[in-house]
Amino acid sequence: MAVSILPLTLTLLAAALLLTLIPPSAGHKVSRDLTLTVVNNCPYPVWPAIQPNSGYSVLEKGGFFLPSLTHHSFQAPSTTWSGRIWGRTGCSYNHRRNQFSCATGDCGGRLECVGLGGKPPVTLAQFSLHNGRNDLSSYGLSLVDGFNVPMTVTPHDGKGICPVVGCQVNLLATCPPKLQVRQPQGGPVVACKSGCLAFGTDELCCRNRYNSPATCRPSFFSQFFKKACPSTFTYAHDTPSLMHDCASSREIKVIFCPN
Repeated sequence: MAVSILPLTLTLLAAALLLTLIPPSAGHKVSRDLTLTVVNNCPYPVWPAIQPNSGYSVLEKGGFFLPSLTHHSFQAPSTTWSGRIWGRTGCSYNHRRNQFSCATGDCGGRLECVGLGGKPPVTLAQFSLHNGRNDLSSYGLSLVDGFNVPMTVTPHDGKGICPVVGCQVNLLATCPPKLQVRQPQGGPVVACKSGCLAFGTDELCCRNRYNSPATCRPSFFSQFFKKACPSTFTYAHDTPSLMHDCASSREIKVIFCPN
């Protein structure tokens, strides 16, 4: 990824394995009433970011400011859409340098990410909105690249099994020392790395001979995330059943600090 941003390689791998996406087409319609709502229940501001998968449109310019205890709603595209949403924290603007930056999830120093991905570790919601048999909306939450803020995905008025998924626990308080990201150096913990991001081994990153469901296995580090947040993806070949298809949902909420 350009602009000196570490690519979300593990999340992209997991998304490719776990999502069967329908190519963008004017002939495939999402329910016109489907609303996406981003809610910030945190006691601090969050800068939500949105990145489409390849071939899909950028929503809400890719990012915006969301003060504490507020929400922002927008309509889903009338065509199929696939992508991810995450929260940036600790953002500030340096007027002297004309520079915007975030302690976590930064997308190249921009308020509006315009299609760029975020620098891990981040808590990541994944979506595939498409016109399946019953206007299915697929969704899940990934900690494959680590954690930076508690987050859930909550569908409303859907048909079938439409569970709330995510991570309601603040893992910054219990993050193992070797996974901690502190900002500034020696300051408070602002994010918790995955084992792959921290150590970069083929085994932890599910690369090369470990890149299959048979050889890519849970690690001590992925189990830390899984124990606290069992409904999330925690490594590249985690169980596909963690993605959920919700038919005819009228609204899907992404909630930061859901408690």
